[in-house]
Amino acid sequence: MAIEQMKKVSIVVLNSERRASLKKLRKLGLLHLESIEGKGVVLNAYKEAVTRADKAISILDEIKVSKSKVLAQVSLSSEDADSKATEIVALNEAKKSLIERINQETQELERFSNWGSVVLEDFKMLSQNGIYLYMYEIPMDKYFLIGKDIKTILVNSSSKVSRFLVVSDTEITERPAALPPEAYSVPMPENSTLDIKADISTSKDKILSIDTTLKEMKKYHDAILNLKKVLSADVEFETVFSGMEHEKLENVSSYEQETVEQALENIHKEEISKDCKLAGLTGYLPIADIPNFENACKQNKWAFAMSDPTDDDPVPTKLKNNKLVSIIYPLTDFLDVTPGYKEFDISGWFLLFFCIFFAMIFADTGYGALIALVGFILLGKSKPNAKAMPVLVILLGLSTMLWGVLTCSWFGIPSENLPAWMVNISFAPVSAAKIGKDAADKNQQIFCFILALIQLSIAHIKCFIADKKSLKCLGDLGSLLQLWGMFYVVMSMVVDSVNYPLLANGNTIYAFGFDLPPATPTVAVAVLAFGFILSFIFSNYEGSIVKSILESCKNIISVLLGIVNVFSDIVSYIRLWAVALAGAAISSTVNTMAGPILGKLSIMILGVVLLVFGHGLNMILNVLSVIVHGVRLNTLEFSQHLGMTWSGIKYSPFREKSEVQNEIHVEKLGTAVVDLDKLGKIS
Repeated sequence: MAIEQMKKVSIVVLNSERRASLKKLRKLGLLHLESIEGKGVVLNAYKEAVTRADKAISILDEIKVSKSKVLAQVSLSSEDADSKATEIVALNEAKKSLIERINQETQELERFSNWGSVVLEDFKMLSQNGIYLYMYEIPMDKYFLIGKDIKTILVNSSSKVSRFLVVSDTEITERPAALPPEAYSVPMPENSTLDIKADISTSKDKILSIDTTLKEMKKYHDAILNLKKVLSADVEFETVFSGMEHEKLENVSSYEQETVEQALENIHKEEISKDCKLAGLTGYLPIADIPNFENACKQNKWAFAMSDPTDDDPVPTKLKNNKLVSIIYPLTDFLDVTPGYKEFDISGWFLLFFCIFFAMIFADTGYGALIALVGFILLGKSKPNAKAMPVLVILLGLSTMLWGVLTCSWFGIPSENLPAWMVNISFAPVSAAKIGKDAADKNQQIFCFILALIQLSIAHIKCFIADKKSLKCLGDLGSLLQLWGMFYVVMSMVVDSVNYPLLANGNTIYAFGFDLPPATPTVAVAVLAFGFILSFIFSNYEGSIVKSILESCKNIISVLLGIVNVFSDIVSYIRLWAVALAGAAISSTVNTMAGPILGKLSIMILGVVLLVFGHGLNMILNVLSVIVHGVRLNTLEFSQHLGMTWSGIKYSPFREKSEVQNEIHVEKLGTAVVDLDKLGKIS
């Protein structure tokens, strides 16, 4: 378990060969580049195309079709796929516009629903003959207040509102003074109500036509998905290309001097002039890949300089583990946790303890068998280079089966209903079937605390070894002693204060099958106190003991709270037992509910459904518990004692993606002409 050492590398190439050099560097696939901010029209075009492809994929994903109507996927060139993506987005935007238009026109019809049909041509014809009509509404009980000098025609009254027309021989430009203030004008619609209804009907037909077309275009889903991968690679390349520093040779002082000197040596002198420009970039290279990188530089006439990264450099983390330990990578990738370059690689310990935590949370042989079966099915269907996840699932299932066998847990079935051999192979200290529930629960709690002691001790031992060349290691030793002393305190305060007293009473302490001397409580407290003193003096050591002590004094509150944190971190592991207890209770409840039903043949199917649903739900809850609790103990409690922050950058070299096609010519992006006329006039 190790984090590969890195070298910081600066490369200088002729600016005229920048694009060709980048393609070769990408094909080499070794250099992790520092973050570069690209710019330019070409990069923006690629990004817009990615956005367009994303939208098209989302649109097609939202379209549901029956399994019998699933269309066979059609392969397309990248340019054709971009044209289809453009068309899909345009059709969807047209559909949105039509829906918005229908909503607006429907509201307009509702506004005139109590007026009947409103024909603008009739109003226009009457006005041409000197008769002007204006639409008004007024509360029904106020209609009689309208002055007699205003001519009105009552259209109808409903919902306590009267609708009437004001009739005039001349065009009215201002509100008539004789109208009561309660009367309000009804603006004329832009189109006749019959035309609005016809337009709504036409829009609905167009929407149906668009939906049909989009369903047919689902056959391009995979082609557009592949287009997105191609475009993503082009975006990455163009970001690097447009973001590379480049300037005239005479102004190249911004580069490291060593790099410039090598540029003059490695690039043929006849290729250089005062008007020549150089381009450069910086990245990080694993030490193991230096020979391959140097050979590539010589072949391509690249200038380069190497140096050790500084503390401020954003150095990526590349983990180096065997195949067994590497099966934990799918989980850490899913969690998006990467140790810092100068932190510990705990992949092996993470895998070991995660399997234990997973097993203790599921805590059932039957559940473990189902999980292992799923793992074997996935293993049979997975590609040769994607075996890690199925193998991890199998390992977790087998671990769960082992713990379930030890605790005599089989689908929550009471031990008295199990065959004798299942009870016999269980492990007495943690098996309720052999020693009773109360004793087994207490022993499982103790086992949780022992797990805490072991895992957290590993953390402090690793820190001690890492700091062995400095007096700071004594601070790590102090933290380890605090942990061991606090373990006894937890046993006394949480498990059994009678068997594990905090004050020596002259009685022998019986623990874990051993007789401990009566002075054990005093020794435990003394170890805790001595550990605190060592930690207080040396935990901040950076060359001066006095400065270390002063630093501890400045943070005295945090130092004192550190003791409490050690206590809480140990106690935190009891969550494994508590969650397992809750899962066992759910299993037992499901079995109790389904038991009477299974005894009746007529409703046995209902009982089976209840069992499957109940235990399935319990397994889902257990998965969530593993993510919340099992992962937490590794990434929080264990990591905090290691001083890890998981702030690392995953090593991701600038490389070609094997499944990606050649780059797309930017001038061909977004050039598709969408013929909406085929669906009618969608405008």
